[in-house]
Amino acid sequence: MSRGWKTALMVVSLAGIVSTPLFWLLDGPDTGQLVGASVQAAASIAALLYAILAAPASDSRNRVVRTGSANARDGGQAVTGIKLPNGRGDGSSTATDTGPSTATGQGSRAVSGIDHGGRPSWNPFRARR
Repeated sequence: MSRGWKTALMVVSLAGIVSTPLFWLLDGPDTGQLVGASVQAAASIAALLYAILAAPASDSRNRVVRTGSANARDGGQAVTGIKLPNGRGDGSSTATDTGPSTATGQGSRAVSGIDHGGRPSWNPFRARR
């Protein structure tokens, strides 16, 4: 949950908690009003607890600046930036001033920047095996 939504939910739930006795219970409530006040207070308290205990939203921006060098040999991988899992990224990625990456040997791979890794590329003109 983003900070803005969390704050808004906390303000609305606090308003619900405070308004419960003001609107429902001040004028000698009957059974229906008492039940309504209880439901309103319980929902407001549950929303407040959810807002307090909810995990913060993950920051979907990946950023890499001024990385060092990386070397890969004999089938290894060298990435001096961002390696996205299976080529998937949920947000924006930025790699700036990445260091040099070198790969030597059979099956080695070097990326200086953003590695979209296992994302299959679709090319209708590529020869099929």
